[in-house]
Amino acid sequence: MQSKELLLESFDRLPGLVREALDGLDAAQLQRRPGGNGNSIAWLIWHTGRVEDAQVASAAGLEQVWTAEGFVKRFGLPLVERDTGYGHSSEQVDAVRAPRELLQEYYEAVHRQTAKVLEDIADPDLDRVVDRHWNPPVTLGVRLVSILGDCLQHIGQAAYAKGLHGGTAGAGGA
Repeated sequence: MQSKELLLESFDRLPGLVREALDGLDAAQLQRRPGGNGNSIAWLIWHTGRVEDAQVASAAGLEQVWTAEGFVKRFGLPLVERDTGYGHSSEQVDAVRAPRELLQEYYEAVHRQTAKVLEDIADPDLDRVVDRHWNPPVTLGVRLVSILGDCLQHIGQAAYAKGLHGGTAGAGGA
């Protein structure tokens, strides 16, 4: 298996996990915050898409799906256009409201762009430095693994929160 195939296999699992986390939830369940101050499922899935979108687009020199495909307007959130959710206050978490269909549609559009980027990479590309703000500088390979880990963590949190609402966490839950 080539690195590209391994990355595609890994990232290809995410849309199904997002779908499982969102399946069957109503608007109130999407907005409920575990413990009253945890992140809502809507925020977690939105943030997952925003982080993957922003970081993959930046590393690949592409426009984010968020703006390129008009999702920023469709969501209509009271946030700045480039917001990804990092450092959000409690009020900002509450402000992220969207129907599950829109959350799913956005994540799937992000995934399509990620998959296209991954289709076009070769092993030497993974050593290309994409962020010099860190020591050592971050390579494309390290960034992709970081994105994948972040996405898995947040989707897992959404599945856990769904279980708290009395829903099922999906096939991955034990």
